[in-house]
Amino acid sequence: MADSEAVTTQGSTVEDWTRALAESAGSPGGGAGAGLMLAIAASLTSMVAGYTDADEHQRAELDNVHARARSLREAALQLADDDSSASKAFGAAFRLERGPEREDAIKKASVEAAKSSALLGKQAIGAITDLEWLATNGNPALIADVVVAFGALRAALTGARTNVSYDLSTLTSAGATLEQIRHEHPDLWTTVERLNAALGRIDKLTAEIDHRAAPTDAL
Repeated sequence: MADSEAVTTQGSTVEDWTRALAESAGSPGGGAGAGLMLAIAASLTSMVAGYTDADEHQRAELDNVHARARSLREAALQLADDDSSASKAFGAAFRLERGPEREDAIKKASVEAAKSSALLGKQAIGAITDLEWLATNGNPALIADVVVAFGALRAALTGARTNVSYDLSTLTSAGATLEQIRHEHPDLWTTVERLNAALGRIDKLTAEIDHRAAPTDAL
């Protein structure tokens, strides 16, 4: 297997990538894992869309759902690799000797890592509506796959939300207060709030269709 630093989602087997994830290297790490979960959610969305027959008035929307899912799968894999690069810089900043150079490096790496996770989270939020559409209009025989896709999407959102929040909080290591961080990075701060809301939306949608995906629970 190649060195974990050279492992990417697009140039490695699943075995090699997950082995690299299992190493105590931090790159890939949890953020990259969230990207992979987003790719899984997109792949399942594409699969369900491909198995779905639509009436003439729904054909255009189904085609759009399918196209967006295929595009998202590719984007998610790239986001996973981008996060691995951000994680590498993040770890390197904290290994510097204490002083102004270290503080500057932490500030830059923390913000870049937060931006990487925020972008992933925004992509994941955009995928909810397509899965919701398939939950109602998709092939009913694949409703379990829709629920699995929601689970993967929730994992991606949870990872993005937690990483944005954590990365912002690390700015306190460079002397900032949380109030200062909120003032200086309002977009990233509100992204955490949007991701929290998205998690609640997924939980509601999943609860509404779970009886169809897992009917034995009704007994």
